[in-house]
Amino acid sequence: MSASAPPMNDADNARPLPGAWLVVGLLWLAGCLNYLDRVMLNTMRDSIKQAVSMGDDGFGGLTTGFLIVYGLLSPLGGWCADRFGRSRVILFSLGGWSAVTWATVYVQTYEQLLATRSLLGICQVCYIPAALALISDYHRGSTRSLATGIHMTGVYAGMALAGMGGWMADHHGWASGFWVFGSFGVALAIVLSFFLRDVPHASQANAGQPPVDVFETLKTLAGSGNMWIITLHWGLLGFAGWAFITWMPSYLREQFDLSQTEAGFTASVYTQVAALAGVLIGGAWADRWSRTQIRGRLWVPMIALTLASPFVFLSAHTDTLVVVSVCLIAFGFARGCSDANMMPILCQVAAPQHRATGYGVLNFFGCLIGGVAAYLGGWLKERDVDLSYLLMGSAIGVLLSGLLLAVVKPARRD
Repeated sequence: MSASAPPMNDADNARPLPGAWLVVGLLWLAGCLNYLDRVMLNTMRDSIKQAVSMGDDGFGGLTTGFLIVYGLLSPLGGWCADRFGRSRVILFSLGGWSAVTWATVYVQTYEQLLATRSLLGICQVCYIPAALALISDYHRGSTRSLATGIHMTGVYAGMALAGMGGWMADHHGWASGFWVFGSFGVALAIVLSFFLRDVPHASQANAGQPPVDVFETLKTLAGSGNMWIITLHWGLLGFAGWAFITWMPSYLREQFDLSQTEAGFTASVYTQVAALAGVLIGGAWADRWSRTQIRGRLWVPMIALTLASPFVFLSAHTDTLVVVSVCLIAFGFARGCSDANMMPILCQVAAPQHRATGYGVLNFFGCLIGGVAAYLGGWLKERDVDLSYLLMGSAIGVLLSGLLLAVVKPARRD
C-alpha cells in the first residue's frame, strides 16, 4: 500500500480505494485484540477475586473504572484521529494498550488492578474511532457498511475468544492470558507499522488549511439534532451491551450451576458468533438497501433491535439454558446489525473531518451508561437482588435504542 492515495473524485464514491480491503484485514486483527484484552477479565471473576481481594461491587467497579476513563476521553481520542492521522493514532493505541495488558501480570492489589484497567481505557480510547474512520476513508458508497461489518467481526471474535480467559485462569493461572495477549499485541503493532497508511482528505490536501480544532468540532456536532438522537441510541445500547459482557457469565454460572469455563464460553461464544453473522448480513443488507433508499442504513439496525428486545427480556425469565442461548443469539445478531452501520450512519450525519471525533462522542455516552450497568450489577448482587432485573432493564434499552433510529433524518447520502 502506498503512503498516500489519489484525491477523491465523484467516481471514487462508488468504489473502494486501492488497498482498502488490506486495511480492513489488518485492522481486523487489531480490533480482535482490542476487545479480547478489555473483556477477558470478566470471564475469570472467581480467579481474580481469589488472587486480589475484592467484593462483587469491586469486581464490577473494575469494568466501570475502565468505561469511565474510556468514555470521558473518547471525544478527545476521536479528535486525535481527525487531527494527527488515523494510522498513527491506531499504532500508538495498539502498542500502548498491549503494553498495559502485559503489565497487568504484575499487579498485586485491587488498587493496582484498577489502575491498569484505567490505563487500558486511556490507551484504547483512540482505536475504534480511528479504525472506523480510516475504513470509511477507504470505503465509499456501496462497500462502506460491509467493510465496517467485516472489521467488527474481529471485535466480536475478540469478545468470543475472551472466553479463553476463564479456561486459561482455571488451568494456567489468571495472569497467563494477560501475558500471552499483551506480548502478541506489541508484536502486531510493529507489523502494522509497515503497512498502515492514511488517505488524505481533499479538504486538508488543498492549500494546507489547518485542521478544525476540537472545540469547533464539538460545537458543530452539538448543533446537530441527528447527532443527539444517535448518541442516545448508542448510550441505551451500551447499557445492554455492557450488562451482558460484565454479568452474563456470572448470571449463567449461578442460574445453571456452570463452571467458570462453561459460563465464560456460553456467555461469549453464542452472542459473538451471532454478532459475526449480524455484522456481515446487516452490513451487506444495509449497503444494498442504501442504493435505493437513503434511510436503508438506519432501517436495518432499527428492525433488528426492535425484534431482539423481547428475547433479551426472555433471557431473564427462563430456567432453560437452551432458551437463554437462543436469546443470546438474537441479541448478538441485532447488536451486529447496529455495529456494522453505526459509522456509516454517522457518515450521513457528520462531515468527514468530524467523523472520528463524532464516534468518540458516541463512545463517551455509550461507555458512561455502560459503566453504570456494570456497576449496577455488582451493586444488586451485594444486596442479594437477582441479576434478572438488570437483564429486564437491558431489554427496555434495546427496544428504545431501535425505535430512536426511526426519527433520524440523514443529512447526506454518504
